[in-house]
Amino acid sequence: MIGLGCDHGGYALKEELKRHLEEAGIACMDFGCDSQESVDYPVYAEKVARAVASGECSEGILICGTGIGMCIAANKIPGVRAALCHDCFSAQATKEHNNANILTMGARVIGPGLALKIADTFLKTPFSQDERHIRRIAMIDGLEGKE
Repeated sequence: MIGLGCDHGGYALKEELKRHLEEAGIACMDFGCDSQESVDYPVYAEKVARAVASGECSEGILICGTGIGMCIAANKIPGVRAALCHDCFSAQATKEHNNANILTMGARVIGPGLALKIADTFLKTPFSQDERHIRRIAMIDGLEGKE
């Protein structure tokens, strides 16, 4: 199950992405928002991030105007590794190397054609399981709660 979330700036792209995923037979859970009326993006980033961290969703995709705010907010939830990607190479690399579990994108940065390709790349790319990447992710996870 893929968790989807957006703010008003990402609403149209989220709806297009949801149709694309459903047509491909990929189950989605839509956490909102539900219109182009102005909302606060951290609300939706948290909903998707908590669903991914808890295992309710295997991965998530968050969309706002730039993707930056969603990425920052999602990464506040322990167990989340959100990555902002505006190209397919980054989407592939973040799954292979970082085992990212949330993709964020900016609807005002990229068009829908590229966004769908990035999402497909992110969802289809497996984690490499390479020891060096496992070690580095463990180091990242160890940073949670350090002061």
